[in-house]
Formats: sequence, C-alpha cells, structure tokens
Amino acid sequence: MPVVRDLRVLLRFGNFRRLLAVRLLSQSADGVYQVALATYVVFSPEKQTSAAAIASAMAVLLLPYSFVGPFAGVLLDRWRRRQVFLYGNLLRAVLAAGTALLVAGSAPYWLFYASALSVTAVNRFVLAGLSAALPRVVDEERLVMGNSLSPTAGTLAATAGGGLAFLVRLAGPDSDAVVVLLGAALYLCASLASLRMPRELLGPDPRHVQPHLTAALRSTAKGLVSGLRHLSERPPAARALAAMTLMRFCYGALTVMVLMLCRYAWSDTESGGLGLLGLAVGVSGAGFFAAAVVTPWAVGRLGEAGWITACALAAAVLEPALGLSFAPVPLLIAAFLLGLTTQGAKIATDTVVQSSIEDAYRGRIFSVYDVLFNVAFVAAAGIAALMLPPDGRSVPLVVGVALVYGAIATTMARFDNW
Repeated sequence: MPVVRDLRVLLRFGNFRRLLAVRLLSQSADGVYQVALATYVVFSPEKQTSAAAIASAMAVLLLPYSFVGPFAGVLLDRWRRRQVFLYGNLLRAVLAAGTALLVAGSAPYWLFYASALSVTAVNRFVLAGLSAALPRVVDEERLVMGNSLSPTAGTLAATAGGGLAFLVRLAGPDSDAVVVLLGAALYLCASLASLRMPRELLGPDPRHVQPHLTAALRSTAKGLVSGLRHLSERPPAARALAAMTLMRFCYGALTVMVLMLCRYAWSDTESGGLGLLGLAVGVSGAGFFAAAVVTPWAVGRLGEAGWITACALAAAVLEPALGLSFAPVPLLIAAFLLGLTTQGAKIATDTVVQSSIEDAYRGRIFSVYDVLFNVAFVAAAGIAALMLPPDGRSVPLVVGVALVYGAIATTMARFDNW
C-alpha cells in the first residue's frame, strides 16, 4: 500500500518521528477538548440549542484570536519552535484542567468561555509552529509526502481523540469534566514529548531569533507587513490560501447544518443525536485518511493547482447530489467525500506555502493561514445561523455552498499551470 510505504520512508527520519509524536498527542488532545466543549454547549439536556447559539459559541472561541493570530506568527519567527511546543502544551494542560473544574462546578457560562478561549489562544501558536517546522525535519524531495501524512495523521489523531471523548461522554451524562481532564492529560504528554528534540532543531534560524520579548513585540507590526508583502510576491501561495479559505467556509457551513440535523432531525434523544454526530466525525476522519493516500499520486499527475481544482469540482457536484435529501446515509457519504476533498486541497495548499515561503517568514504566514481558517469557519457559522431552520434542513444553504465550490474550481482552473 503506497501510504504505508511512504510512511515507512518518512519514519526513517528520527526527528520527523519526534515531531510527529508531538503532533499526534497535541491534536488528539485538541479532539478531546473540542468534543468536550461541543457536547457541553450543544447536547446538554437542559439547553435548547439553535444554529445562532452554535455560531455565537464559535465566534466567542475563535474570533478574538483571528485578530491577534498574525502577531503569533511574528513571534513564532523569533521564538524557538521546540520551546513553543514544550511550554504551549504545558500551559494548555493547566488551562484545560481549570476548564474541567469550571464544568464540574457549574460555573457561569462567561467564565467557562473565558477558560476555553485561553486554550484556543495557545493553539494558534502550536498548530502554526507544527506546519512551519515540518521542512526542518524532512528533505525537499519528500515535502509533499510529509504534508500528506503529517497533518493528515494529526487530523486523524484529533478524530480519534474526539471519538474517545464521545465514548466517555456517552458513558454518563455528567462526564463532561472527565472528558476535559482527559484532554489536559494528553496536552501534558505532548509537552513532555517535545523534550526529545534539541532546542535549536526546529528553527527559526538563530540569526532571526530575538531572545527578548519586548524586542519581538516592537517589531511585530513591521514583521507582519513584511510577511504579507512576502506572500503577495508569491502568487501561487496567495491563490492557494484564498481557495483553501473558501473551502473551509463551505465545510464550516455544512458542519453547523449536520450539528443541527443530529440534534433535532435525526434522533429524538440526546444520546442518539450524540452518537450520530460521533459517526459523522469518524466518517469525515476516514475521508481525511483517504486524502493522505490519494493526494501524493494526484499532485504528481495534476500538480497542486490541478488537484485543488479537482477537489473543489468534485465537492461542487457531489455535495448537492448527496446533501439535498437531508437523510443520514447520503449525508454520511458526503461527510466522507468532503473530508477527502477538503483535506486533499489542504495538503496541496500546505505544500505550496511551504515550498514558496522562505523559512524566516513561515511562522507568520502559517499564522495568517490559521486565522483565515478561523474567520472562514465563524463566518460560515454566522451565515448558516441566518439560513438554517430549527431542524437544520435548508435547500438554499446546500445549493449556495455548491455554487461556492464551483466558483473555486472555475477560478483555480485558470491558474492550473503554476
């Protein structure tokens, strides 16, 4: 099986194995923590959740850091990335443990959101740092392969963590705090795993590192402007980021729709709806894995732009064909296919950005990338809140998303020869 062979090749790089271990532990903790938050907000028996409430929760957790995220990138280009993984995951473990105490004590919602917001803030540094560090542990020849397997393995780890969280949550209606504590334990393991790598291994280059925080903060605005200028001078990277942002928007709108369908249309009980949501997450995760298998082959034949075009075109055709029934089985098939196309396009985008952007700028560009993801997801949730009826069935939403996918495919096809 090609993916097994490719993984065996990459695992020969000892530092790749160590960075992958940090990613797997960190993102499995993300999966546990995110499912814990979702079930606490959406599936608590005493709450009558609406699409507007889901959108509000996403905005509270993601939007504030959409404005400060680029500053995280500038700092990433000055701080040693290994240290970001060490202290960032350690801090998240402490904050997640605090969130568990708030859940167990039935604290006011604003305090719960403040705690969750803090964990999300640190996540901006860790995820952007993982992507920026990958070219430091594999050679250029295997960068596409690394982008196929490493982020996808992280996504699968997040899916597995989410699945584990679902199982723990289904074991009892009062287990939300236990699930959050499980996430805290995994964050701690990710922090300890980073100690297996030398401090200097993951960059950035020492001549770009500013050891004093005040010096780094003073140059933040200037660094951000120079990073955006650097991106504007590399049109392939800018176009790929724009396409991926719009695909993330589509995925976000459909995610809110599936949440509402699971909560109200597909089951009469909390546990039934939660089980269906867990199944949808698992099926989508299988699509992410399929993307890791298919993408290296597809990019080799179509190129990065051609593969992004193909993913968007497939989504434009299959999403309305399967989604307009609003039935569980067709939508679960759609979840798999959209997982494949979204992750396939992301792998290609990661490769374009990493190969086009100089190492000194990668941290801030990947932070911008991360911010675009957040803004797109929150914007999609807001649009979905306006369009979705209480049971989650909305023909205009499904058709509108298909049109956006079609526009992405049409536009990217113009730049197929990068």
